[in-house]
Amino acid sequence: MPKETRTRWHIALLYGLFALIATSANLMSQWVVLNPLGGASLSGGTGLFVALIVGTGAGLVVKYILDKTWIFQDTSHGAATHARKFSLYSLMGLFTTLIFWGFEMLGNWLRPDSAGLYIGGGIGLMIGYVIKYHLDKRYVFDLPSSSGRISDA
Repeated sequence: MPKETRTRWHIALLYGLFALIATSANLMSQWVVLNPLGGASLSGGTGLFVALIVGTGAGLVVKYILDKTWIFQDTSHGAATHARKFSLYSLMGLFTTLIFWGFEMLGNWLRPDSAGLYIGGGIGLMIGYVIKYHLDKRYVFDLPSSSGRISDA
């Protein structure tokens, strides 16, 4: 859909759907890492750390591809351009990843079973994605809100 005809609501709905897809990829990746560890203690240890890293990486790649293509409709080409944009995209995600991890750890601390970990992670990802959209719009992709390319409808 051309940028001119998209509304803020359309973008918000797509972004929310993509956040759910990336969240699912993140949490499923964590589950894959943790389950073969024989139900390793979720209160700490190497298993949890590895799960956080793998899940975050999986979610990041999925979300970047969806955002670049569908949200920001970025058509740039070339390895150097993609490397720069993915690096900036990842950098913007550092702050929001700390939010995500903080909520995930808090959930695990409040309820030291897998439910607490995943509920906290889900909440942290939702908060982080709202912040990340605004950072990406401003610093990574060329979609300034003042350009008139998105209607207020």
